[in-house]
Amino acid sequence: MQDAATADERRLATTRERFLTSTTEAFAADQVRKSILDSWWRSRRLRVPADKIVLPYVRDPDLDSPLIRAATPVLERLGDQLDGQPISLILTDPTGVVLTQRTGDADLHRKLERVELVPGFSYGEQFVGTNGIGTALEEGRPTHVFGHEHYAENLESLACAGAPIQHPVTGKTVGAVDLTCWSRDAGRLLVALAQSAAEQISQTLLTHSNPRELALFQAYLRACRRTNGIVLAFNDGLVMMNDHARQLLDPADQSVLIGHATQAVLERRTCTADVSLPTGSKLRSQCRKVFGQTRNEVAGVVLCGKLIDSEPEGAGVPEPRLPMFLPGAVGSAPLWLRCAHDVDAAYHAGEWLVLGGDPGVGKTTLARCVHQRRHPTGRVHLLDAEAAADWHDQLRRELVEDPVDALVIRHVDRLSGPALATTIRLLRLASRTTWVAVTMAENNVGRPELAELRGLFPRTVRVPPLRRHVEDLSELVPLFLSRLGHGGQLTCSPAAMHLLMRFDWPGNVAELHHVLKLAVQHRRTGTIQPGDLPAEFRTLTRRPLSRMESMERDAIVQGLADSGGNKVQTAQLLGMSRATLYRKIHEYGIVTPER
Repeated sequence: MQDAATADERRLATTRERFLTSTTEAFAADQVRKSILDSWWRSRRLRVPADKIVLPYVRDPDLDSPLIRAATPVLERLGDQLDGQPISLILTDPTGVVLTQRTGDADLHRKLERVELVPGFSYGEQFVGTNGIGTALEEGRPTHVFGHEHYAENLESLACAGAPIQHPVTGKTVGAVDLTCWSRDAGRLLVALAQSAAEQISQTLLTHSNPRELALFQAYLRACRRTNGIVLAFNDGLVMMNDHARQLLDPADQSVLIGHATQAVLERRTCTADVSLPTGSKLRSQCRKVFGQTRNEVAGVVLCGKLIDSEPEGAGVPEPRLPMFLPGAVGSAPLWLRCAHDVDAAYHAGEWLVLGGDPGVGKTTLARCVHQRRHPTGRVHLLDAEAAADWHDQLRRELVEDPVDALVIRHVDRLSGPALATTIRLLRLASRTTWVAVTMAENNVGRPELAELRGLFPRTVRVPPLRRHVEDLSELVPLFLSRLGHGGQLTCSPAAMHLLMRFDWPGNVAELHHVLKLAVQHRRTGTIQPGDLPAEFRTLTRRPLSRMESMERDAIVQGLADSGGNKVQTAQLLGMSRATLYRKIHEYGIVTPER
């Protein structure tokens, strides 16, 4: 039996060597499992080195998290059962960063230190290739990698069995548990133990869940029991849906429903409405708020619904269909388009409108573009309530003395006292032939002192932040570059667009315009490259940086750009060792330019 096992290992080693030296995509092998071969191909395409291990390091991983609290008692019990055995118990975060490691054998512990399978280092598949942690996370299921199945030769003496840990409420992968031993001691029991530990940790997480998540989860389960239709439950960081919703709704439909429900429950606790979906279907929905531990704490929203036949012709004016053309504005993401349709519907009905949203989302632009779409030759004026020195006279002229076709009032939520009272009085005197839209910051829309002012506006529309429709960058970036780049002579490279797409955009569309304006100062014609963007776009920092750290990060980014990605030259330019430079690149998450 031992001779047979040794022969199998030799065949596997030979197969791995042939794979690493093969130059053809047609490579096939019957001596390796399909899941392992698939992982080898991923590792090769990611250019993972097979002869060495170079891992990113996280200096301060989060050790005070629900995952740690849920996993600790489970792994302690399992560790007690395996006491004295050459098996290491490892817990990682969802990216493969090792959080804890417990090893009962000194020789094995030293080996794991040599291959950096210790807290702080990431064993994601993109860094170390095929392994029990990274491959389990990549495939989303329990995985074992024994001996020569590892992509990196430094791991061939080890056997790893990993299992992803799913959150019991959200279903998201929150980490992984891995059992590692010497390859000569490997067995199927290792996989069973890893899977059992992951399931126990997942169940324990339920008691450590956020109270808001638990409240929403319980409301979601109750809704699923009461209906055989579509059920969606969501809040700012969580979306749950039943199988019926997954089968019948595509992502665009789901996004529109979430946007509809979010807006509907802002005014009322429950709401029933028929919603036209981007795919052409129509859904009769009922949505309601779910409260947390107190009546003031909203845990989320639950929406229940069923698809219905469209209304016959003549039954009423149907909701506008997507997409929509707005002169001077672009965007085709479902959330943005729903918002644009709502503003357009308010204009068509002659309803005055409150536009809420974070600074820079495009509230004023949207109102002006809708007016231009509906009334291209009409007059639209803009007033800024915060900047006007003679507020009463300006507002009276626009609303009463020489009324325009449309008036957009910015920052109306910043008025108070006599100025607010004057605004309300003049709005009551205004001609209803003037369409009026006012903008408010999202956190001011519901302020009690603005209740009388809001009463003059039948409808409120929230303009979504850019991070909620970031796919629209593919249209926004060319639009801004055509305005900034002197006649369409400037484009954006796919690599630079990728960096822009992954940014969180706290300043929204206004920040995007500012960033592109800075890029145009570096490159006025041709194609914007990653090096033309500010330094923060070329990093993946996992934590806030101090001022000194930001300066150091920017210096490294600029040094790499100046040297064309040559790390040796960059280290010399900055007066630091190559080892220090590599560590800083991993620590700051710097994306190095391609050479």
